[in-house]
Amino acid sequence: MSTDKKANRLRRARRARARIALQGIHRLCVYRTPQHIYAQVIAPEGNRVVASASTLTKDMRGNLKSTGNIAAAAAVGKEIAERAKEAGVEAVAFDRSGFKYHGRVKALADAAREAGLKF
Repeated sequence: MSTDKKANRLRRARRARARIALQGIHRLCVYRTPQHIYAQVIAPEGNRVVASASTLTKDMRGNLKSTGNIAAAAAVGKEIAERAKEAGVEAVAFDRSGFKYHGRVKALADAAREAGLKF
């Protein structure tokens, strides 16, 4: 077994994604870096991105003081929920990509739930 931090995270992500694939519903995939956070709603087949949002977009960067904090993650969560609903997606499975469910990942999930996305 590898002791590499990234390899361990990817192993956890692969295990979770295998379970989500069996459900056959859209998944809300989250990726974070120290400076930014990204979210995508991916089709059940896994070959198409239905909606996406991140702190890199110009309208998000203009409204945020910092792009690497909980407030930025909450803004991305709200945005991804709105874009998913526009695309006709009401329910998703949450794919945290092997990251711990706390801090920015949790803030994004909570904001998406408050904006009306079900998971």
